Amino acid sequence: MEQKLAQLKTLLGEAADLYQIEALLGWDQQVNMPPGSAESRGQQMATLGALAHDKGTAPEIGKLLEELLPWAESLDHDGEEYRLVTVSAKDYDKATRVPSSFVAEASPVIAMAHQAWAKARAESDFSIFQPHLEKVLDLKKRYIAFFPPADHPYDTLLDDFEPGMKTADVKTIFDTLRPQQVELIKAIAAQPQVDDSFMHLDYDEQKQWEFGVKVATAFGYDWNRGRQDKSTHPFTTSFGMDDVRITTRVYKNQFATALFGTMHETGHALYEQGIGHAWARTPLAASTSLAVHESQSRMWENLVGRALPFWEHFYPELQATFPEQLGKVSLENFYKGINKVQPSLIRVEADEATYNLHIMLRLELEIALIEGSLAVKDLPEAWNAKFKDYLGLTPPNDAKGVLQDIHWSGGMVGYFSTYALGNLISAQLWEKFKTINPEIDAQMRQGDFSNLLSWLRIKIHQHGRKYEPQELVQRVTGSKIDPVPYVRYLKDKYSAIYGL
Repeated sequence: MEQKLAQLKTLLGEAADLYQIEALLGWDQQVNMPPGSAESRGQQMATLGALAHDKGTAPEIGKLLEELLPWAESLDHDGEEYRLVTVSAKDYDKATRVPSSFVAEASPVIAMAHQAWAKARAESDFSIFQPHLEKVLDLKKRYIAFFPPADHPYDTLLDDFEPGMKTADVKTIFDTLRPQQVELIKAIAAQPQVDDSFMHLDYDEQKQWEFGVKVATAFGYDWNRGRQDKSTHPFTTSFGMDDVRITTRVYKNQFATALFGTMHETGHALYEQGIGHAWARTPLAASTSLAVHESQSRMWENLVGRALPFWEHFYPELQATFPEQLGKVSLENFYKGINKVQPSLIRVEADEATYNLHIMLRLELEIALIEGSLAVKDLPEAWNAKFKDYLGLTPPNDAKGVLQDIHWSGGMVGYFSTYALGNLISAQLWEKFKTINPEIDAQMRQGDFSNLLSWLRIKIHQHGRKYEPQELVQRVTGSKIDPVPYVRYLKDKYSAIYGL
């Protein structure tokens, strides 16, 4: 069986190579590619996608898995061989349900949708994107039909990003979380607001970039195996654990965007760079789920990057970098300003207390689109109505409303709930880490994040997809995904800031 396992790894590795080359084209599409190349790039990605799909669903792989599964069942179920075979078998079953012709058909649709979204967002005109989104959703509904009926059609899409999670599970978690966050927001709104006017002054863009690089370096990002570029929407992508790239965007008068965006993407990249090399070129060489991935980015962005001990170390340097803007702003006022709670239009710039409401809104809209109870043409109106209901704001235009996120243009329907779930996991992990390393605040005051990164490497990163997300979270924290630690974290933090 060892020989068959080696054969399986070889075939899986060839498929992984093709998928990573396709991802490289996708990175270039968002970072470097001229706008007029969308159609030809879509054709290239369609060809590669079909080749990768064919390679990954080759009958030889199916035959090897059929022979290896009984053998794997006899092994330690916590062992590497068992996990590799069983995860590969699940992936193979899902992939073989989807014809390569469908994969080839979808790639150019997605490529054109991305370009249309970028244009629509720039012009704040949803009608440009509407026909492309209709095609994307049609593809998603056809994709769902390839699989056995689930409790809810959205379950099939959710499982691609959060294995094992059901739509009903997410709704239950959100139903518990929503009223507590709303109560907290109301309590904060009744207090005097903090001043964050210094965040909206003009900051030199190159200096913003350089400071973000310093922070990413301090966190532990390996620049020998990564790089940072600019893109319309920040993202992290990996072509293997030794080539993990991040992007950010920089605005002269929105200082927080680049700084915290870089922290966020660095958190994602640290996860990818920390996956065990034993999993290279196998299906396990990836994160266990999008929520666990998001727990890493949100932890480094918020629980570390917006914490007072972090800025006790970094603020003097930031003041020295921007003396005109921050020279007269005290550390206390700076800390309060970067943690200001106020309902806002843009999800990626939302504060911690209101962020999850953005996600709940998107989840409800996605479910309605998949169920067919909401037509794409009515999406902007529905978006604005829910935004008013959830956050008390009405977007002034499509760019700051329904067009602000890139995900639907990339076919990532079923994705959004993972952002909020990631917030919850980040707080669970943080609580657990602090019981093991209560000196973390003192370490951050020294600019030392090595203990935190080492713990995450051991507990989360190295395992890749070895464990399903709920299993991994329970192994590390003692419970499955739970909103209680996150609510506790928010209440403790903002009670101190706002005097609740």
